[in-house]
Amino acid sequence: MRKRFNVTGSCNPERHYMVDTEKQFKAVEALIEMGEYFTINRARQYGKTTTLDMIWRNLSDRYLVVSLSFEGIDSTAYASHKAFAAMFARQMRENLLSLNRDDAAAEIWQNCTAKSIEELSNVISSYCEEVRKPVVVTIDEVDKSLDNQLFLDFLGMLRNKYLERNRKGMQSTFFSVVLAGVYDVKNLKLKLRPDAEKKYNSPWNIAADFNVDMTFHPEEIAQMLNDYENDVHTGMDIKAVSEEIYKYTTGYPFLVSYICKKIDEEFDQEWTSESIVKAVKVLVQGGSTLMDDLSKNLENNPEFREFMYSVSVNSVSYSFSLLNPMVNMGNMFSYIRDKDGRVVIHNLIFEEALFLYFTLDYTIKNSTKLSPFQLNYVQNGSLNMEHVVTRFADLMHQEYRKNDEEFLERQGRLVFLSFLKPIINGIGFYYVEPQTRDNRRMDLVVTYDKQEFIVELKIWHGDKYEELGRDQLSGYLATRGMDEGYLVTFDFSKNKQNTEPQWIEWNGKRIFEVIV
Repeated sequence: MRKRFNVTGSCNPERHYMVDTEKQFKAVEALIEMGEYFTINRARQYGKTTTLDMIWRNLSDRYLVVSLSFEGIDSTAYASHKAFAAMFARQMRENLLSLNRDDAAAEIWQNCTAKSIEELSNVISSYCEEVRKPVVVTIDEVDKSLDNQLFLDFLGMLRNKYLERNRKGMQSTFFSVVLAGVYDVKNLKLKLRPDAEKKYNSPWNIAADFNVDMTFHPEEIAQMLNDYENDVHTGMDIKAVSEEIYKYTTGYPFLVSYICKKIDEEFDQEWTSESIVKAVKVLVQGGSTLMDDLSKNLENNPEFREFMYSVSVNSVSYSFSLLNPMVNMGNMFSYIRDKDGRVVIHNLIFEEALFLYFTLDYTIKNSTKLSPFQLNYVQNGSLNMEHVVTRFADLMHQEYRKNDEEFLERQGRLVFLSFLKPIINGIGFYYVEPQTRDNRRMDLVVTYDKQEFIVELKIWHGDKYEELGRDQLSGYLATRGMDEGYLVTFDFSKNKQNTEPQWIEWNGKRIFEVIV
């Protein structure tokens, strides 16, 4: 039975097509060899559990690697220090038995009767002094416990033992502790809010920084696809497919594997740009844990929702600084990333998902105003973009009045996206070109079957800036080898322009210009 692409749980190189993560693992191995305590805090389905399994598979010859998980822990384990100590001792004992280590040292956990965190600390010291190998403990899904004071007391105990190693010896406690979760345990203010003092303090401030790049780069995706191609022989252009997958995912591990799995198992192994877009469209419709989390995180935090709206729909440019709680949260979930010191959406899939989320919300609340299906925008399978933007201008003039201008200045782009979405839904796709993101302009790349259109959305700032907008659009068209583009300008000035939609020649390009 050949390997498959995996999108659930840990990946195993014997059963799954995987990117070669040796470079990333070497960085993890180096931290362990130095005896560091650290947290692998990455977004959902980013390869955290797979990395923990790699620690066990690759380092068990040198270390006693004990792999624990706090997922599914019964709430009674947090009823008291005694109950927590019993839960931890049981996990240690069961894990050691699974490693066939039923030795005298392991019996220490079988006989553990600790009634406090302090007594549990003594048991840890006794065990580590008995075993011959340095003990490395990995704990997965620590997010499940971050809002519990008992777990924080446990981390505080590990911190104290770490700090005492120079005096008591390295074997007085675990040699290395690796926690894994979405939230950074060093920054509990995003999760814990019992009172002002604890909100800003963490018992894990001894942890080393974890700066390992866990994204998949095009050459790494190509290596995985090469392994697949050796088995299946589809004749795909591996380099082109790898770059196209990276274009939409920016290397987010789950997204890469999801697209590959869809094409392999559901799209007749047709490794083409069309199949990749098809997989992307299925993904952004929701249903996966990752997309469900995106919706929940936006719904549960209005301030964060507003931040993500400004970055995605309105292309507001923020400095990338993790000192800002909203930037920190977006980075933690990997919805945004750092590009040349500025905040950008992490990948085109999240961009499309965010557009879908905000446009659907707007459409539901404004269904009487948005009526894109009054006329036929698609003829003989081709999208008539000139007709689309003209009808949009008509809609704006008919449905939105003077008192709507403050609203439209903030949400005009959203109105256009909400108008466009049902027209191209099912066949088309749109995304913002990252290099042109600006709160004054936004170049929208719209695809419909094999057609491609460039629509620039901008706000009127006078004739000079209108000409600059034409220059920018014509220049962007040139970089993409296209001859025609569309310019939609929102004019909120007192002396509003009443120019009819028209084609103009500009810098050797044809631009269809609409002012609304």
